[in-house]
This record gives sequence, structure tokens and C-alpha cells, in this order.
Amino acid sequence: MHDTGGVKPDRAVVRDALAVGVAVGLSGFAFGVTSAGSGLSLPQTCALSLLVFTGASQFALVGALAAGGNPFTAAAGAFFLGVRNAFYGLRLSQLLALPRAVRPFAAQWVIDETTVVALAQPTRRAARIGFTVTGLSLYLLWNLTTLLGALGAEAIGDTEAWGLDAAGPAVFLALLAPMLKTSRERAVAGIAVLLGLGLLPVLPAGVPVLVAAAAAPVVLWAEGRRKTGDRETGDRAVNDSHDSHDSQRDQYGSQEEDR
Repeated sequence: MHDTGGVKPDRAVVRDALAVGVAVGLSGFAFGVTSAGSGLSLPQTCALSLLVFTGASQFALVGALAAGGNPFTAAAGAFFLGVRNAFYGLRLSQLLALPRAVRPFAAQWVIDETTVVALAQPTRRAARIGFTVTGLSLYLLWNLTTLLGALGAEAIGDTEAWGLDAAGPAVFLALLAPMLKTSRERAVAGIAVLLGLGLLPVLPAGVPVLVAAAAAPVVLWAEGRRKTGDRETGDRAVNDSHDSHDSQRDQYGSQEEDR
């Protein structure tokens, strides 16, 4: 993207950014309910949304704790899920080119949704507007609905009796499913599910999530082997074709000499 790219009205950028911020921000209610149901206090639940502010990592953390996992294991799983935001930051730092003094504050809003909205814009100005509006609206609404969800969970008592313990995983899957567009991504997700569910009965809570992360390098390794095999097959086919042509030329030369 360059500043000389296509023009998009600021109003349209704000509209799209608000749509994303409101739609995703409402799912903070599910996190508040899930967190309170897993045993975290109201201050702890709100602190996670205020300070961590990355939905997948938050759901992974409280989910592992709810299953009886070790806090350090749960935190490790959440950390690995959040590492992707660091790579988003590398791309956004070039795209947005924010003043150095602003970057530490903007880093708090580097998540899936703000990255997608910013990268979808044709100009740097539009990217900055999209990033800011998405980040601000989502941050405010996510924290508000987290608070409401946690208060609601405390009011209704046992969340499992209402089936609300499934709200977190359901929201996480709803956010993840549309992102699986390529066969590689679907393969990683499928293997991760098999690893996570298969190891759930034999490993401590929270550990299967960490093992499931191995799905990505496994798929990349298999894909690399397949491409290498295809290249070798192609090279052999080319060599066989050349050998065939050489043999035909030699045979033709022998016939000429016999004549």
C-alpha cells in the first residue's frame, strides 16, 4: 500500500471499522461469563481484558484454568496464541508509520481485527483511521461487555447449569472458521483438533493445547516434502525425455552410418 493508491472516503472507513469493532466487541460478554465460570474474580476477569486484550489468548487461558490446568501451563498456551500479534506489529509498523511516542500505546491494539481492517485500506491515511477506530471501539466495547458478562455470571450462579461454559469455545470457533480459507490452514486446524482432543484424556489440562501447536510445523514439513518430491519427479521426467531424445539421435546416427 502506498499513499498514492486509490481513494476511499473517511466516512466509509469509519463505518467499516465500527462494524468490525461492534460485532467482535459484543463477544466480550461470552468471555466475561466464561472467565467468571472458571473461578476468576471480577477484578481478575476485567484485568485480563484491560491488559491482555486478545480474545483467543484470553479464552485459552480461562479455558485451561476451568479444566483444572496449571496456571503456568495455561499462561504458556495463551502466550503462544498471542505471539502472532508480534508479527502483525512488524507489518503494521511499516504500514501505519506512527510517531515513535505513539507506538507503545498503539501496540495494545495490534490484534486480528485491527490488522485486517488496516491492511484492507488503499492508503496510509485510511489505514490509520481504520486501525484507530477499530481498536478504540473494540477495546471499549470488549471491556464493557466483559464486565457485564462477569457480573451476569455471578448473578445467575453456576454457568455450567445454563450451558454458558460452552460460550467461550463457541465464540472462538465462530471467529476462527472464516479465517480457514486455504487447504494448508484447514489442514493445520484439523490436525490441531485431533491432537488436542486425542491427548486431552492422557495429558494434564492445558498441555494438549501446547502440543496442538505442533500441527503448523508438521503441515509445513509435509508440504515441503511434497513440493520437493514433485520437483524431483519433474526433473526425472525431463531427464528421461532428454535421454530418450539422445537415444533416438544415436539410433538415427547408427542407421546413417550403416547406409
